[in-house]
Amino acid sequence: FCETKCQLDLCFTLYFHLLSLKVIHLRLCFCFTQRVPVVLLLHELSDYEGNWSILPALPHLSAAYGHSASWFFFIEEETRVILAAVLQVLHRYERQEEWFLGKRLHDNDASIIHHYAFSEDPTSFGYPDPAAGWALSALLLRRLAERIQHEHLKSDFTIDWKHEIALYIWEEGNGPKLTAVPEFCTEPRDNCATTFTTYLPDCGDPVSKEDIFVAVKTCQRFHTERVPVVKATWEKDAGYLEYYSDVSDASIPTVSLGVANTDRGHCGKTFAILKQFLSKTAPEADWLLIVDDDTLISLPRLRRLLRCYDPREAVSLGEKYGYSLVRNGYSYTTGGGGMVLSRVAVSRLVSGGCSCYSDDAPDDMVLGRCLTSLRVPITHSPLFHQARPEDYSETLISLREAISFHKHWNIDPVAVYKHWLQDTHPREEL
Repeated sequence: FCETKCQLDLCFTLYFHLLSLKVIHLRLCFCFTQRVPVVLLLHELSDYEGNWSILPALPHLSAAYGHSASWFFFIEEETRVILAAVLQVLHRYERQEEWFLGKRLHDNDASIIHHYAFSEDPTSFGYPDPAAGWALSALLLRRLAERIQHEHLKSDFTIDWKHEIALYIWEEGNGPKLTAVPEFCTEPRDNCATTFTTYLPDCGDPVSKEDIFVAVKTCQRFHTERVPVVKATWEKDAGYLEYYSDVSDASIPTVSLGVANTDRGHCGKTFAILKQFLSKTAPEADWLLIVDDDTLISLPRLRRLLRCYDPREAVSLGEKYGYSLVRNGYSYTTGGGGMVLSRVAVSRLVSGGCSCYSDDAPDDMVLGRCLTSLRVPITHSPLFHQARPEDYSETLISLREAISFHKHWNIDPVAVYKHWLQDTHPREEL
């Protein structure tokens, strides 16, 4: 690009947000001279796993690049960039001011994953679509980095980082709102500086049905309410599936693990499932999928995604949440969207001495804490969803390739499954 000798006195830092929520950092300076781009993975900035949520990484980014770069630009692994066009876009904005740029998303209805923020007018608040890329001016990033080191966040939980970072930047009206940039795109069209391909890459033929053991957590109370939905939708796509309940019911059938039902948490039941998966009575599947009885899931799409991972490694996969990440907390895959574990990861959990502090402890968080202590990476896929489709911005590209949704509140779950998760022309089954 430098050979075009664009009159751009501009130096910026470019980030690629990876599928695993790591980041490639590419810094380029455009001042009539040609330089080889510097590529840096975000996790190389420090040993801290929680940098995927961006806010904890800001002090590191500011210290390392805040005074040599003018812009920080974040994109997903599968985002395609026309670099010269991105530079032209950024050149429109005064770099000595605070700017927060991106493709604008908004909620149509008050959403549980956003704590019902702006419930009177959810469309009034915008947050960036990561697939299209989003940018911070260095001036803004430096101020955020300083601020985050001296004040506590209002919530310890990271649920939807892109919405939460927009709230943090906005600072109840004291900071900038997101400025919509039409050239930051997900769908190809004229004048796009970025476009997006897919969150579901083609890594080859899907893994076979028999490679996945599906464990459905249920209880007697929901045997006639939720289990029939599973049977009417996605059960047929499973090679191995068991319903784990607090009672045995031959009509389903369910398996009782000898753990009493709890109103929340279900940690005791989940750890019993882990041990059952490793027992000689369970099939020798490579992968364990643990879901709730009100989880809606596309097993064919999951099988395609799992081809991208090696079951001989310790893998934990799902929708990634975080607890106290700014203060050296831990990440976890949220249970409602489905938790996927390789056999190796399950073995390490069981042999590593991890356990529940009570049967009703939050199973997903306990697993996340254990996996973090065992140094098993927790991998994020935006195709898993803890909530219902209407709880997300309708323009999110991840909804079109969704692997899962969760909850039956005020919806027809069978209709939701058919609309969002059932493939019209599925690939030939293995």
